[in-house]
Amino acid sequence: LGFAPEEALNLKVRSDLMIEISKMIEEQGLTQTAAAKLLKVTQPRISDLVRGKIDRFSVDSLIEMLGHAGANVSFKVVAGSEAA
Repeated sequence: LGFAPEEALNLKVRSDLMIEISKMIEEQGLTQTAAAKLLKVTQPRISDLVRGKIDRFSVDSLIEMLGHAGANVSFKVVAGSEAA
């Protein structure tokens, strides 16, 4: 899509984290207001998240939200040729 490899990786990580938060909200049957309270953000932030507005979220903010929900986040780092 024309992104530098580093930016593409960052977008992929943010996308994956957003998907996990959205799945958690859906699986628990949370309203946006309840999700906001659980994740310690405002309801408009949850609206942005479920609408996929990736540009409004950093990796750090998404990990922090997951932490507030009691989730453990881990990453696996692999050498360049193995990552493909």
